[in-house]
Amino acid sequence: MIDRFPAMQRALDEATAAAERGEVPVGAVLVSPDGAICASAGNQTLADRDPSAHAEMLAIRKACAKVGSERLPGFDLYVTLEPCAMCAALISYARIRRLYFGASDPKSGGLTVGPKLFSQPTLHHRPEVYGGIMEREASELLKDFFQQKRAHSE
Repeated sequence: MIDRFPAMQRALDEATAAAERGEVPVGAVLVSPDGAICASAGNQTLADRDPSAHAEMLAIRKACAKVGSERLPGFDLYVTLEPCAMCAALISYARIRRLYFGASDPKSGGLTVGPKLFSQPTLHHRPEVYGGIMEREASELLKDFFQQKRAHSE
């Protein structure tokens, strides 16, 4: 099978690495306007002892540092899980062009449930949003991680 979403596969690899470190398995990848991967990250909230160390936040910080700007117009973000409200706001502030996400997040999602941030009329920038990209793989990774976590806590 031809991989139509190599950046999402890379995000899944980042999520897998996060799970191996004991972090919630979420990965993010930023692709520059020329199609090259500019930055990638997996969750690091436990390692960094930082509740904002979400994969999206870390990847956006790396890309901004790399390009020398607080804005990333023309960049596309691939993330394995629907962003929370905090990350959705950052995506807007960074002026990300397109957001591709894998699994929806019915508990903490900031786009399809909860605040539905990109639907707010006061938002300055709305990226194009495409959900369900490699959703099965992203969902299984999360499901397996939490099943193992519950099994170890019993």
